[in-house]
Amino acid sequence: QVQLVESGGGLVQPGGSLRLSCAASGFPQGYYGIGWFRQAPGKEREGVACIVRHDGYITYANSVKGRFTISLDNAANTVYLQMDSLNPEDTAVYYCAMREYSGMLLRAAEFQHWGQGTQVTVSS
Repeated sequence: QVQLVESGGGLVQPGGSLRLSCAASGFPQGYYGIGWFRQAPGKEREGVACIVRHDGYITYANSVKGRFTISLDNAANTVYLQMDSLNPEDTAVYYCAMREYSGMLLRAAEFQHWGQGTQVTVSS
C-alpha cells in the first residue's frame, strides 16, 4: 500500500523560505511521477509542481515559477519542495501525490495516491 508522508510545514514570514519533504513507501514499481499540490480555505486544490520519475521532467504552476523547486531523491524515496520568496498567497495545506500514468501533470484528478498534507502559513 502506497504511503506518502509530508513534513516541513509551518509558519514563516513573507519573503522567507521553507522546504517540504514527502517520504514515499509501498509505491508501485515504475510509477510515473510525484507532484505537490496545495489547497487554501475556500479554494480548489491547485497543482504546484510535478516531476516525472523516468526522465526528471519538471513542470510548475505559473504562480510559483522561479520561487519553488521540486526535486526527487530516488535512493531515499523522498520528494522535496523548496519554497523561496514566500508570500501570504502561498498559505495553504500542501499535499504530495503520486501518479501511475502520464497525462496532465498538474491535474489533481489524475493522481492516485495522496498524503495527509502539511500546513504552510505565510504571515508577519
